[in-house]
Amino acid sequence: MFSRRSLDRLSLSLVLSASLVACSRPADKTPVGMWDATIKTAGGLEVPFRFEITGTPQALSGSFFDGDLKRTSSPATLTNGQLVLPFDEYGTKVDVTYKDDRLEGKYERGTRGAPYAFTAVRATTSPATGDAPSIAGEWRIPLDKPSSKGESAWRMVVRQTGGDVSAAIMRVDGDTGTLQGSYKNGTFTLSHFSGARPTVLEVTPVDDGSLKIVEDRKTARVAYRETDERAKAAPQPTDPTQHMGVVDPSAKFKFSFPDLEGNIVSDTDPRFQGKVVIVSLTGTWCPNCHDEAPFLSKLYKDYRSKGLEIVALSFEEPAQLKDLSRVRAFIKNYDITYPFLIAGDTDHEAAALPQAVNLNTFPATFVLGKDGRVRATHAGYASKATGPHYLEEQKEFLAELDRLLAEK
Repeated sequence: MFSRRSLDRLSLSLVLSASLVACSRPADKTPVGMWDATIKTAGGLEVPFRFEITGTPQALSGSFFDGDLKRTSSPATLTNGQLVLPFDEYGTKVDVTYKDDRLEGKYERGTRGAPYAFTAVRATTSPATGDAPSIAGEWRIPLDKPSSKGESAWRMVVRQTGGDVSAAIMRVDGDTGTLQGSYKNGTFTLSHFSGARPTVLEVTPVDDGSLKIVEDRKTARVAYRETDERAKAAPQPTDPTQHMGVVDPSAKFKFSFPDLEGNIVSDTDPRFQGKVVIVSLTGTWCPNCHDEAPFLSKLYKDYRSKGLEIVALSFEEPAQLKDLSRVRAFIKNYDITYPFLIAGDTDHEAAALPQAVNLNTFPATFVLGKDGRVRATHAGYASKATGPHYLEEQKEFLAELDRLLAEK
């Protein structure tokens, strides 16, 4: 027989055990936390990336990563295990089932094409293996044939801590975003997906000091350090300040397009007269345009009182032009307060601006002096992923802007 004291102790033990079991039940789990996610493109490319869900079950949001930058969704819905995370400024959404502590479903791309399959498991720490060689620094990637933009070479910027590496490939229209990964079995495997630009890069050091690069599991290239004689003998990457031009530099730059309410805004409007004007060709489908928008938004707030005006000429897909919901979300997300005009669809930017020469990048920037003539151009935009190039390009751009604002 048990004594009264023994029974009391047994009852207390059972209560505590039940409480511990209840606290550890899977039913108490939520999708909040960091995830190791993968999307699979229509072409079969599998791209791993980090994904984070924050908040409470009643107020969730999700975030992609571009290096240290986050791309965060609008408020999510979680109904009977179905989780929908909308990214309004991209016109996309993550639509997944949360079950057995996994996420499985799709990434809906809106007007950008077929959805990507989306899967995710709880993030784990997977340290780099092996004695990783150093590949940090700047590299030249000669191209076997000119790119669609006429480039003969690209630049790659690499940062490294032990076996962990982040990198970006710079092209004339911008960059790849931050590719991140680690070293294993003789190769650095890097990837990027922040809601756009799905990329996988396999980088293998070669005994002769070069790098073998395989892009998206299929396209092989070679890279040389900028200090290598083979890089010096290779073509230079295209200078983004020299890529574009105008037919007649002595003529005023013309534009006349409707804003989102249908009101026509033109270069002849009083607000632009006697001002330095940045004409930004953009598109809400363009990832490098998303990189550029916060810079221009802040620039306008800082410099408008000094005599600067900015006007965005947005070229969108025909399907997006029907309701402009993504455009409105883009403007709201980046707090854009300068005129944002709908210039046409993505196939007709050259016809819309016949004064421009070699207009084949997004974004693209024309800087007009106080007399309305084009005084500077810039193709693409170098994001924070490019490290020192991001800072240097901003410094040079602001110096040019100050010079033009100081002119009589």
